[in-house]
Amino acid sequence: MNTAYLFTSSRLGFRNWKASDLTPFAAMNANAEVMRFFPTLLTPEESEASVERFKQQLHDIGYTYYAVDELGSGEFIGFIGLSWKDFESPFTPATDIGWRLKPAAWGKGYATEGAKRCLEYAFQELNLEKVIAICPAVNTPSERVMQKIGMQLKGRFDHPFLQAHPKLQPCLCYAITGKEL
Repeated sequence: MNTAYLFTSSRLGFRNWKASDLTPFAAMNANAEVMRFFPTLLTPEESEASVERFKQQLHDIGYTYYAVDELGSGEFIGFIGLSWKDFESPFTPATDIGWRLKPAAWGKGYATEGAKRCLEYAFQELNLEKVIAICPAVNTPSERVMQKIGMQLKGRFDHPFLQAHPKLQPCLCYAITGKEL
């Protein structure tokens, strides 16, 4: 196993971000298909700022949205991981699980496999009690992943950061505890 990985699943390696991730990550964030459930596409500068936030969060609290490689090829395919969310909602503050993969990685079960492994890591290594997942109600692909990894719907709410985007503002919150995994 490559020692650069913080942990792995059967097909995926989870690691901190590196400079070589910036170009493919920015390309993902500029892809309308990838970002269809987000308010806007991201500029390269916004993508770089996201990576810096992810790296800082890993340093500060011990987890983040991890850069993910497909182990067979070593290719960067996106992120899957955990992030602290403290915006105002009925479900926060809490640790969120999320994912964003490039289209070539879709339909292969990577999001589900990676999210399951991140939940194991969250509960067994980080000793977290609960993890939530949030998505716009129209984002049925992400909702399906939440269901496949054993999360339960806890409710609906209007996301405070999406007020200018009425199609995206109604959001779902799923959750799971370590006892449920």
